[in-house]
Amino acid sequence: MQWRNLYRGFFIGISDLIPGVSGGTIAFILGIYDELLASISGFFSRDWKKHIGFLLPLAIGMGATLLLFSRVIEFLLKNYHAQTQFFFLGLVIGVLPFIARQANVRKNFKIGHFLVILIVGAALASLALINPQESTPITTLTASNAVGLFFAGWAGSMAMLLPGISGSFVLLLLGVYSTAIGALSNLNLPIIAVIGAGVVVGFIVSSKIINYLLTHFTYVTFAVIIGLIIGSVFVMYPGFPKDGSFFVMSILTFFIGLLVASLFSSPGKASIIND
Repeated sequence: MQWRNLYRGFFIGISDLIPGVSGGTIAFILGIYDELLASISGFFSRDWKKHIGFLLPLAIGMGATLLLFSRVIEFLLKNYHAQTQFFFLGLVIGVLPFIARQANVRKNFKIGHFLVILIVGAALASLALINPQESTPITTLTASNAVGLFFAGWAGSMAMLLPGISGSFVLLLLGVYSTAIGALSNLNLPIIAVIGAGVVVGFIVSSKIINYLLTHFTYVTFAVIIGLIIGSVFVMYPGFPKDGSFFVMSILTFFIGLLVASLFSSPGKASIIND
């Protein structure tokens, strides 16, 4: 068992609670993105024991974080929204040099790759113009809403694995974010189970797709990932607070995020490209 994945699961779990912050980006920062994809994709293979040794501690860390910190994140986003978002902005921007090194952008990227970055980044940034309208939180599971919650979990988990796209933001767009957070905060097990089942299925399907693309269309996929991360900055940007002390705190949390990203995504991290 790779028990150090407990703390990694903690960071990914925290990010998945916040709309606009991608768990996939955090996995990149932690240097485990490729292993995460391979373990999820190979969970039902002959090597399942090896993969479960990687995934189980990660899942425990994520699950504990989602249950224990959902109310903390609600509090921070309500009372210190800008400061919290600027911390994650620092994390997201700080991972870009690491990904550029992984893709060896100067050597491998052509004009077409930069066009992909521009198009994908602009498409995701346009989501910043959308003001999602949350529906009334679902507290009682029925046959009709169970189907919708399952597919919402599926869509959210597919987004979680893509750096730059936030699973929580997808849930927000689908109008079920408050339902998911409320279920976690109040331990509404039936709703947690249905959304969780959709998340598991989405993880398995999307991990295989992303793995295939990274293997066969490596640099185009990297261009898409970089575009998604750049675009997510516009989605996450909360605007500068007018209060002077909050402004200083936001700048401070931003640079703390940059520092954390640089510490985790050091040049010594293994390449995620299998040459």
